Amino acid sequence: MTKRKSRIPKFKTIEEEAKFWDTHSLSDYWDEFKDVDIVFDLQKPKQETLILRLQKEVKNKLEKVAKSKGLSVSSLARIWLMEKLQTSKA
Repeated sequence: MTKRKSRIPKFKTIEEEAKFWDTHSLSDYWDEFKDVDIVFDLQKPKQETLILRLQKEVKNKLEKVAKSKGLSVSSLARIWLMEKLQTSKA
């Protein structure tokens, strides 16, 4: 049994992948997907609040980027902060 090459391209960014799936149907690729088990931890995580002061121009840019990605400002800021922390050696 030989493994055939996937018809789904390799994506460089999430945006590139999103554009692909916006114009292609998942049903055309069912044979390439695998079943997976997903486990959810339904306990609500403890959340803390962080107040962050920004210059108005920085806040406006953040709002513009968040809107273009369909995210709230706080979600985008949280995503970027988590990405930066993952690459930090602290």
